[in-house]
Parts: sequence; C-alpha cells; structure tokens
Amino acid sequence: MQDGSTSAMGAWVLRRPGSVTRGDAELNWESVPRPAPGSGEVALAVAACGLCHTDLHVVEADITPPAYPVVPGHQVVGRVVACGPGLPAMLEPPPDLAPAARAYWSARPDALRVAAGTRLGVGWLASTCGTCAFCRSGRENLCPEARFTGFSRDGGFAEFVTVPAEGLIPLPPALDDVAAAPLLCAGIIGYRALRLAGALDGPPRLLGLFGFGASAHLALQLARAFGHRVFVFTRSTEHRDLAARLGAEWTGAADAAPPEPLDAAVTFAPVGTVAVAALRATKPGGVVVINAIHLAGGIPSFPYAWLYGERVLTSVTNYTRRDGWEFMYHVDRARIRPTVETVARPRLPEALARLKVGAIQGSAALILRDPA
Repeated sequence: MQDGSTSAMGAWVLRRPGSVTRGDAELNWESVPRPAPGSGEVALAVAACGLCHTDLHVVEADITPPAYPVVPGHQVVGRVVACGPGLPAMLEPPPDLAPAARAYWSARPDALRVAAGTRLGVGWLASTCGTCAFCRSGRENLCPEARFTGFSRDGGFAEFVTVPAEGLIPLPPALDDVAAAPLLCAGIIGYRALRLAGALDGPPRLLGLFGFGASAHLALQLARAFGHRVFVFTRSTEHRDLAARLGAEWTGAADAAPPEPLDAAVTFAPVGTVAVAALRATKPGGVVVINAIHLAGGIPSFPYAWLYGERVLTSVTNYTRRDGWEFMYHVDRARIRPTVETVARPRLPEALARLKVGAIQGSAALILRDPA
C-alpha cells in the first residue's frame, strides 16, 4: 500500500533554535504537508511521542541538525497508515539477537507485521548505511552515515511521521501507547549503558546511577531485575523518593559519598562534573559510562589517581537494533513500567522548559491522539 496524499497535518516545527526557558526558540505548531512514505519506508499515525533531553539539545542548538526547519521528537508510538514500495511483510530480527529475545518475538508475529494498523515504535536511530565496518559488525550505532529521527529527518512531534523499516522497533502488546513512548530512547539507551557497564551478564554488582530522569528510572528497574544493588545520586529530593520506591538501596545528593565504593556507574546528567564524581566513587577495575549526547562544560581536570587502578571511563553512543529488540523483551519479562507525565499538544514548549530544570518526575510523553 502506498499513499501519495498531499493533505496537510499538524506538527511542531523548529525553524530557529533558542532557549526553552527564555522562550525565544521558534518552535510552533504549524500546518505542513503530510509526508508520504518513500521506498522502504512506512508512514505512522503518531499516538504519542516521548520527551527526551536530546530534544532539548536540538531545540537549544547544543547539537545542530543538518538543516532547519525540522520536526523534533524521536520516541514515537504510532500505527501504520501507509507503506512505500520494497518493504518486507514482517520486521526482520537483528542477526545477533539473543536467543531468548528471538524466541519471544517469534511467538508474537502480529507485533512484527509491516501492514496497515500495526502498532510500532520509532527511536533515535532511523537508518544506517548497512555496508561500513561498524554496520557489518553489529555496531551500526557508530555508522558515520547514520540518520536520526527528529534531527536529520523529521520526527514525531507531529500527527504523522515516515520511517525507514530498519528504524522500526516492535512493541510488547501489553504496553499502552503512553507507557511505550519513553522506552524508545530513554529506555533503550539506558539498556545499552548497562550493557557497557557489564550489568547484563555476570554476577550481581553494585551500580551507581548519577542523575535520575527518564532514562535512569528505567535503568534502575532493569538493573534490579538483573539482581543488582543500586545506589542513586541526584540533587532532587523528589527524584530520590521515586528512586527509593523503584528499588534503590541507597539514595543521596549528586555529590554525596556513597556508603561503599561502586563496581560500576552510569551518569545520566549531561554535566561533566558528574562524570568525575562517578569516577571518584568507583572502585579499582570499575567502569563509568557517560550516557549523554552532549556534556555541558566538558570533563574537568581531575587527579590521575581517580582513574588509576584500571578504572574505565567511556561513553554510550546511540544504540543498535539488537539493543532495541532485546530491551523490549526485557520490558515485558520484568514488567518494567515508566512513570509518565502526559503532555497535551499545546503544552510542549512548557513541558520542555520543565524538563530542562528537572521538574518532571520520571518521563513525559506528548499526546497526539487519544491513547490506546
């Protein structure tokens, strides 16, 4: 099925970046042409789109898209309304998918059908070249030709969006639209960060999570499902309370000394000083993973002794298709659920400003259609 419609749709269009707190970004709800899917693409009617700190970075030009105007938003839940030519009948699982996740999705063929009415998710990674050394080795997250939803192509703060089939992520049927949206970047990138921290295999460990927003509150639930102890560091007392309710063994301020050294840590706050604090709290042989696409102020100078002892400081960059499919399997297996604040369509600028100052508990999702 191919839809060549040129009818209009509504979308939040970013024509000029600016501060969400000063309100000088040119981000407006506009009537724009509804996109038609090209070869290998589907069009989705968007139900909900999660808000992410990366959206803030795009709107405020901390990271600069290839061109303006652009429609932000990259945690998209929608239903197929049109298909371009050259699409498979079913989504193809990644070749390196873990056996348990492969069996899970094989038992749910309706979630994989590329057909009108199927509910699917879209994350940050829209497409890659498929031929470079990174793509050929299961590391397509590092592809130099990668294109990103809501950045190098229009995203999900709109009534409709087109997506390459490779950028689609199947969703567990038990999840409603609002609960699924924040999983599609915050959840998946947190999963990859835990993988890099060594928390997805091996014995239980003591993990530190620095910052506690959309991604961290999902990573905490996943870490607990894998049997790890978790300490949470965050400046907000409300966020510390949420962390405790979700299973954190200890919570403290962002710069607090933990009761014991950490085996590994993931930093979610996009501030360089937090990465240094995490490194200082980690024992020899430990790993600190920086989960941020932009780090305000860079990483400040620190004593070499804080790194010495074979500690590792690394970053997480995007995610792979394997990460997305496996994370959604674990979401269903462990009954991971986000805390979500719903945002009515006209309130997006206000919600982005609240996200910037840490006033949102857990995560938030922009509602484009009545939730299912």
